[in-house]
Amino acid sequence: MCGIVGAVAQRNVVPILLEGLQRLEYRGYDSAGLAVRQADGNLARIRAVGKVAMLRQLQESNPILGDLGIAHTRWATHGMPAERNAHPHMSGEKVAVVHNGIIENHAELREELKAKGYFFTSETDTEVIAHLLAHLLESEPDLLKAVQKAVKHLVGAYGLAVSSPDEPDRLVVARAGSPLVVGLGVGENFIASDVFALLPVTQRFVFLEEGDIAEIRRDGIRVFDVAGNPAQRPERISQISASTADKGPYAHYMLKEIFEQPSVIAETLEGRIHKGRLLEESFGHEARALFDKTRGVHIIACGTSYHAGLVARYWLEEIGIPCAVEVASEYRYRKVVVPEGTLFLSISQSGETADTLAALRFAKSAGYVGSLTICNVPESSLTRESDVALMTRAGPEIGVASTKAFTTQLTALRLVTLALARRRGLAAEDEKRLVDELHALPRQVEVVLELSEAIRAMAAAFADKQDALFLGRGAFYPIALEGALKLKEISYIHAEAYPAGELKHGPLALVDASMPVVCALPDDPLLDKVLSNLQEVRARGGELFLFSDQKVKIELDRYQNLTLADIYPSTAPIVYSVPLQLLAYHVAVLKGTDVDQPRNLAKSVTVE
Repeated sequence: MCGIVGAVAQRNVVPILLEGLQRLEYRGYDSAGLAVRQADGNLARIRAVGKVAMLRQLQESNPILGDLGIAHTRWATHGMPAERNAHPHMSGEKVAVVHNGIIENHAELREELKAKGYFFTSETDTEVIAHLLAHLLESEPDLLKAVQKAVKHLVGAYGLAVSSPDEPDRLVVARAGSPLVVGLGVGENFIASDVFALLPVTQRFVFLEEGDIAEIRRDGIRVFDVAGNPAQRPERISQISASTADKGPYAHYMLKEIFEQPSVIAETLEGRIHKGRLLEESFGHEARALFDKTRGVHIIACGTSYHAGLVARYWLEEIGIPCAVEVASEYRYRKVVVPEGTLFLSISQSGETADTLAALRFAKSAGYVGSLTICNVPESSLTRESDVALMTRAGPEIGVASTKAFTTQLTALRLVTLALARRRGLAAEDEKRLVDELHALPRQVEVVLELSEAIRAMAAAFADKQDALFLGRGAFYPIALEGALKLKEISYIHAEAYPAGELKHGPLALVDASMPVVCALPDDPLLDKVLSNLQEVRARGGELFLFSDQKVKIELDRYQNLTLADIYPSTAPIVYSVPLQLLAYHVAVLKGTDVDQPRNLAKSVTVE
């Protein structure tokens, strides 16, 4: 979602701001802008609808320079994508503001400020903050103190960065419900909503905590907690490399990330399994005690991560662990019953998903034995606020449609399942078999990737379709959900997923010769039932696109099928998700859509 970058230095910061915005494009946005304090002491601002490249063109045609500035990529919430709604927002020449999040009481504040004579030029909630600060600066000229007063009037979530022409060496930032990080340099310092934006200039970071307000100067930073007291936040060294943003030989980040899956799955397993054993100690000493107390699991997530949780429910219940899986945005607004001994397990690629983070904070007082997060970002809020964090080690995922994050989440969930199975009496020989199957997983994914060209040929039949149906049974129903999500996200084809046994309860009415039906056919106990369901599709003229195990015998007419090498049952859902990713990718390329940045979507959803 929206991205923030800021810098105060002894050099022109505009290139830093533009590069930072470019590196945040994966989050999703519809406009961009920046404001810098120029040598004459005035604020100069440029804004553009569309990509950061449009903003860069404006800068090149009419350059502005400055050694202090803030910048933003906006994803529309209040007000349509338009230059007037793009950030930064200003109140005359007094103050400039960039903002992530949503101010819930913006309408009331807007009316109060209008009554005081302030004129609004946008429909955004953010402009309210700019005018509020300008009003407070009339009686409190110190920018830090003005921000401390201003946030007391704000209801909602925000990550703020504020600059003023009267402050030649100071940015002020505030965080409540939306992440902010400070990047540390030598004679210069930076701020951003994501470390990835700042990796070209530093790998030293300070992560602001909930309610923090910070003053950023060239020669240092000061942090104040929610009560206004000086606070010390530890410096951390990021292990993420700036070079991971390169697409290399691939046409799109999504394709690169699909093909990275064997290596990142192997990385997720590295140091956690060895010689047929799960190395539970690698999860951290806190994990062992938490697993010892766990009698049931509540999994909370959103989007693709929710689908990973749905797969894990089958795995956990197979070993006798009661498991409930819920969308975070629903969970947080209902009365939750927490049985004794229940583990709260959150899943998020970014670790900043607003609903999932809010659910974790609620869970801390709801009677759970503890919290475990499966996450891809070591420095994220979910990681820092959970009792135990199991990192997926997928590396930065730039494409909005999640691929390698999903398969590494599933891999991590298999590890958690094994740890809990031990406590249910998993025999050593069974553990060795399951660990060996995990060890083989990267190679099995590699073999599937060799089918990419064959899947591209299959995708040609989708290019002119308006709708598609995905089917699955058991743990492959969530994989069908994920396949349908990938197709609709990047190709804009309407796609739905159903348990195959539910066809006759409604979806069958949609099936005709123009409806492609996609299904995974693993060699499992439900195979015959799925084949029977597919007969129902063929009887209505539906066009079948199948991915099957070598052992599966298909006795249907008029279907397309790609055969996968023999897949181990314990990891089959992970492997079968990969051809569905490739199918969605190749369909989107044939349709000419924006694969990496599909319309209306954001990578990290940090607002409710």
